[in-house]
Amino acid sequence: QVQLVESGGGLVQFGGSLRLSCAASANIFSIYDMGWYRQAPGKQRELVAVITTGGSANYADSVKGRFTISRDNAKNTVSLQMNSLKPEDTAVYYCNALYSGRYTHYNYWGQGTQVTVSS
Repeated sequence: QVQLVESGGGLVQFGGSLRLSCAASANIFSIYDMGWYRQAPGKQRELVAVITTGGSANYADSVKGRFTISRDNAKNTVSLQMNSLKPEDTAVYYCNALYSGRYTHYNYWGQGTQVTVSS
């Protein structure tokens, strides 16, 4: 069982920045794709950004140009730098680790960290 722990959430004003981090309890980052998801009240959980084992990153259209995902496999951490924050970015942000093999699949989630952007 892999545990993911997020940190860095909080309250920030419009246009501000936050940096979220996620640490894993095991050495999994060399073989897992990592992602950040978020869920706002009354909305479905959505993908914010994903970064593959090779370091290729993809972003939701709503955050392109503002958010940057990065990973440090040696430290088993993944981060999300969030700039130019908007009130619509307010949500609980979840760290995700995904392994997809031919016969085995693993999907782990962190407990979530609250991000609130004031208007």
